[in-house]
Amino acid sequence: MEAEGEGMERVSSGRERGAGLRVVRNGVTRFAATVDLSPETLLELARYLAAGPDPGDAVSVPDLVKQPSGRLAMLEDPSLLLLKTKGRMVLTALHTARKFDRRIVQARSIYRETVSRIVVANSLGILAEDTRAHGIFMVQVVASDGEHLQVGYEPRGGIGGFEVFRGLDPEEISLVAAGRAISSLDAPEAPSGRMTVVLSSEAGGTMVHEAVGHGLEADLSDQGLSVYSDMLGEQVAGPLITVVDDPTIPGRRGSYNIDDEGLPGERKVLVENGVLKTYMNDLSTARRAGVPPTGNGRRESYRHWPIPRMSNTIILPGKDEPDAIVRSVDRGLFVKKMGGGQVNTVTGDFVFEVSEGYLIEGGMVAEPVRGATLAGNGPEVLKSVDMVGSDLGFGLGTCGKEGQGVPVGDAQPTLRIPDIVVGGRDSGGTSG
Repeated sequence: MEAEGEGMERVSSGRERGAGLRVVRNGVTRFAATVDLSPETLLELARYLAAGPDPGDAVSVPDLVKQPSGRLAMLEDPSLLLLKTKGRMVLTALHTARKFDRRIVQARSIYRETVSRIVVANSLGILAEDTRAHGIFMVQVVASDGEHLQVGYEPRGGIGGFEVFRGLDPEEISLVAAGRAISSLDAPEAPSGRMTVVLSSEAGGTMVHEAVGHGLEADLSDQGLSVYSDMLGEQVAGPLITVVDDPTIPGRRGSYNIDDEGLPGERKVLVENGVLKTYMNDLSTARRAGVPPTGNGRRESYRHWPIPRMSNTIILPGKDEPDAIVRSVDRGLFVKKMGGGQVNTVTGDFVFEVSEGYLIEGGMVAEPVRGATLAGNGPEVLKSVDMVGSDLGFGLGTCGKEGQGVPVGDAQPTLRIPDIVVGGRDSGGTSG
């Protein structure tokens, strides 16, 4: 459901079903998908995938054992609600954004829901099934003064039925997005140079997801495409940094009962006090490494095969009060919301945009600035973090990898990075 311009732009729904079959033989993976679920078609497809000049060793399939259902449940089926209930939420957000300021030139609000039933069976004897409901509501606003354009964006959502949105105020979300766009439009250009940066817990997990998480997915590490390859047991971050990946958190967008290989989702410590403890594995990467799988084999749909993916990736809180972290900085940059960016997983180098930032002057958050970027190296930046807040803020998104998008979450506390390159047009930046 999408509203733009003067009203509702698009309402659509659909239903799809299908099956994906994967055969791994002699280290080679073969995969096919079909929408024909008849036993005859599935058997024919399985025989085709298994055929070849070298059949290899026969696999004895044990009796399938149904796995227990998980604890993440849908409480309120969104498909049973009237469209007007959801439409009212979408239109309220749209009209609130458009009325916020005359410089708002475009506003869009979107509500999406999916309910999927997953059944997984494999030659390990696993038979698992799950029902997953995901919902997301987002508002995007574009503001212009005739010379510059600024975008404000704010999402909400998670795993679960419509209960995820009970108590949600669409006007509040719209005001956050519109306020971010207008504030950036009015703000001066950010200073540039090396300086102290404080990342708010509200900033979103761009840092942990992009600069850390992807490099700890075992397929990238195995191929030497990660700065963290062959570094188990080594110091990859500062002693204040502990990173976990946890799909068991109720309500979070990256949560699941089972992964797409039928294994239960489990919390795992990736980095503990700066030391790399494990990678995120699926069955294939775990088999090659001779380690247990971690329940991170995920795929977008039956049309894709599972690969190692993040779920909810989190830098755990520390002991510093967030206000004390800001007070410790004489002059620097306070990042309230991160934008997009780029990371080279091989080197760890990154450039991230700041969608909402403020100067810090005399230990206080001061005027907003626009156009800031952060440039650095993931391991080096995380080794330099010298204050970690006692708070924790969650973000959400859809992560793309190898043409597949999966729902993910991320979280971090307030972090102080004492020295990092900030890009901007004003060259007056100094470290604080």
